[in-house]
Amino acid sequence: MSDLAGAWDSTYHAPVLVPEVVAAFGGAASVLDGTLGGGGHAAALVSAGMRVDAVDRDAEAVRAARARLTDAEAAGQFRAFVANFAALDTVPELRGIRYDGVLLDLGVSSHQVDDFTRGFTFRPGAPLDMRMAHDPADRVRSESGDTADRALDGADLLNDSPETELATIFRDYADEPRAGRLAREIGRRRRTRPFATSDDLVGAIRGAFGPRTGPPEFARLFQAVRIAVNGEIAALTAALPVLRDRLTPGGHFAVIAYHSGEDRVVKHTFREWSQTCRCPPRQVRCTCGGVALGSLVTRRAIVADPVEVARNSRSRSAKLRIWRRAS
Repeated sequence: MSDLAGAWDSTYHAPVLVPEVVAAFGGAASVLDGTLGGGGHAAALVSAGMRVDAVDRDAEAVRAARARLTDAEAAGQFRAFVANFAALDTVPELRGIRYDGVLLDLGVSSHQVDDFTRGFTFRPGAPLDMRMAHDPADRVRSESGDTADRALDGADLLNDSPETELATIFRDYADEPRAGRLAREIGRRRRTRPFATSDDLVGAIRGAFGPRTGPPEFARLFQAVRIAVNGEIAALTAALPVLRDRLTPGGHFAVIAYHSGEDRVVKHTFREWSQTCRCPPRQVRCTCGGVALGSLVTRRAIVADPVEVARNSRSRSAKLRIWRRAS
């Protein structure tokens, strides 16, 4: 179905698996888009006749999507708010609302990666920022180095975290078997000069693993720092049951993940919700009622076909999983 996917691209972002997402919510009247981005999925859902409420923690993304969907917003088919999908109740307009579908498209948008100042790239000279929530003023470091009133960024993480914590981040979020070696190299370098730009982290990676280390390793390890900075795995784990409870009976929950750790959380959670008994394995008697909360729609993740991968390389690592709440 990827022949229609490119129709929803914009200069801000190229969404992945759009026809598959629209098909997942077929027949839905309302959808919550928890990761609005540039509004590509939201635009496709609105075009298919659904009403979409959306949130994104990046104010720039919300502005871009609202500009794109001005007519839909005026017609009452679309609303967007600056918020984290893990904290929907911080938006008064969304409290208590249930939806026929919930969508999460995890990771970063094309625009965030391409915006040099956001620090999601390992291109030379990029600041080690990597925060999803975008506030340009918040990224300016004070001359005193005081970070008490600032959100943690990539530089803070690399400069201030114990080496054991850094090793855990690279091991868990980048599947890096030499995580301890890289953590020690970062610790050695920051004692001389604090980490500030992408060059510093690239230099540490090459210092730990050798001068021939290249983009595949950089991408994986920078992604690990980004996941840690934004608390992405913890936020996803906490948010999944909260978002599940926002579904109407028979509603569908669709999640697109690009990182093995995030996909693993989604897969195991959807599988657990689909079991008739969810009590601890060693518990003698069932106390959960023995009724599944819903069922798996996708036994295996849906992935992009070769046509979409050729058009949008970011879709190569995308995995879409769908779960249906019991009626």
